[in-house]
Amino acid sequence: MIPETFIQDLLNRIDIVNVIDKSVPLKKVGANYAACCPFHNEKSPSFTVSATKQFYHCFGCGAHGTAVGFLMEYHGLSFVEGIQELAKMAGMIVPQEERSTNSESYQAAKLTVVGLQESLQQATEYYKAELKQSQRAIDYLKGRGLSGKIAAKFQIGYAPAGWQNLQAIFRQYDNEVLTTAGLVITNEKGKRYDRFRDRIMFPIHDQKGQVIGFGGRVINPEDTPKYYNSPETPLFQKGHELYGLFLARRAIRDGGRALVVEGYMDVVALAQYDIHYAVAALGTATTPFHIAKLMRQTDEIVFCFDGDNAGRTAAWRAAMNALPALIDGLKLTFMFLPQGHDPDSYVREFGKENLEAEMKMATPLSAYIIDHLCEDNALQSQEDKVKFLNDAEPILHQMQAPRLSIMLRKRVSELAGVTGQELQDVMRLSSPNKPPTRASQKQLRTPQSIKKRFALSLLMKPSLANADDLTWLQGNAEEDYLVRNVLEIALQQPQSNPAVLLRGLENKIDERLLREVQRDLHMLDESLDIALEFNGARTQLRDMMQSGSSAILLNRANEKPISALTEHEREQLVNAVKKLKR
Repeated sequence: MIPETFIQDLLNRIDIVNVIDKSVPLKKVGANYAACCPFHNEKSPSFTVSATKQFYHCFGCGAHGTAVGFLMEYHGLSFVEGIQELAKMAGMIVPQEERSTNSESYQAAKLTVVGLQESLQQATEYYKAELKQSQRAIDYLKGRGLSGKIAAKFQIGYAPAGWQNLQAIFRQYDNEVLTTAGLVITNEKGKRYDRFRDRIMFPIHDQKGQVIGFGGRVINPEDTPKYYNSPETPLFQKGHELYGLFLARRAIRDGGRALVVEGYMDVVALAQYDIHYAVAALGTATTPFHIAKLMRQTDEIVFCFDGDNAGRTAAWRAAMNALPALIDGLKLTFMFLPQGHDPDSYVREFGKENLEAEMKMATPLSAYIIDHLCEDNALQSQEDKVKFLNDAEPILHQMQAPRLSIMLRKRVSELAGVTGQELQDVMRLSSPNKPPTRASQKQLRTPQSIKKRFALSLLMKPSLANADDLTWLQGNAEEDYLVRNVLEIALQQPQSNPAVLLRGLENKIDERLLREVQRDLHMLDESLDIALEFNGARTQLRDMMQSGSSAILLNRANEKPISALTEHEREQLVNAVKKLKR
């Protein structure tokens, strides 16, 4: 393990501007640096980097993070690889913190305080080790044409047959964390057993490269279901994740497109044939979240489906789910493989070149929508055309991309034999000529919340922290926890930059609130007098909290004798009464 103190020291020494400028040339604009965003397609720069805050943020797609976050997102590195790369730039050697895994205290801590990610990573290592010992599983993968190199790249493993194999690595097999992580199931009688048994295991990674779930594929064709995924957990939501995306990000950017297929084996098999830009949905139809994630990597997405009825049904669901996320400039196309083929079998029989040739001939989304609407409609009678308009109406209402919407409306009008204005009137469509809304780059002077102002000021200038403030900071609201945690971190690291302090907040506050803080921090005007802002917020916040505390104390004094109060409470009560008399 890399010591946390080293990571903090490294982030304090490194300059994010130099890190990003090596990959994305930056231009000085005011107090910050700017460029066209490397994570989505744009013509005017909305990607900004702050040397003061050591943070980057895109006002177009919302991408943001620190220097290590940029290396992970842009170059597809894991967190450890990102730290190692930054250390090279800074001329530092990454130390390793060793822990005895045999000590009782270590085992107890690991099993009783084990986190979801730790348990999933332990299971990953176990499944990988079991694969090496199972000739049956190895033969199956070889039969599918996979090499050991590709299996290692995707961390493929094997869950052996049996009911409680994981008990070998989790001695506290009844730990509820294993249930929450989706590794263990409890039946109606209270008996616990492994969720995955006799299956090839495919770890699912998040954007940081951490394992958040698994997909298991049967070896025995008579077993069901064919694919079995981890359940929804605090780490894993199927509608938000794409299998293989963490490994595919660099290839997607280099190749200029992403290929979306239906199964894990398709992704892995394509990688075996040097197609590394494929990803797969996780047992669900493609969602707007999937599209949004891919849009940050490329402006061309190719959907590949089997040519059977099930594949065509899945393709239409993917097209409809993609509509709310569409923007002009994004190219979505659909390709259907010959009957009896999936991407795995097709690439093995016909090779990479033929598959990529098929991609170039894939049907654009707008044409695919029209083809589907006309598939069982000859458009010969007036009734046919009415049905066509009825089927097209919900699609046109969901289409948000102005230019694409105009082109699709025009084609629908032509086929139905009506004018564009008639179409707009009868369907009550909004005008597609309104310019799309875009995130404002106008910097906020201060957030509205006093607590946020206090916290952001400390993140910008932690040396302003005063331990005395811990005596009056109270409350159980979300922002109260934020204020106390920021103050404690600032007291511990008074000379650190905002990026380091934000890292310290990662496991202390809600992820949604952390994102809000990151956004507000980046938009905070750097020309402000931070000390003045902080002192103003501190005074208002202290008075507000002390007034609330005084009111509570006065109520308590009305309920019981003064003598029952502690000396400190009596002193507070006297001060509260003095304030009331002013």
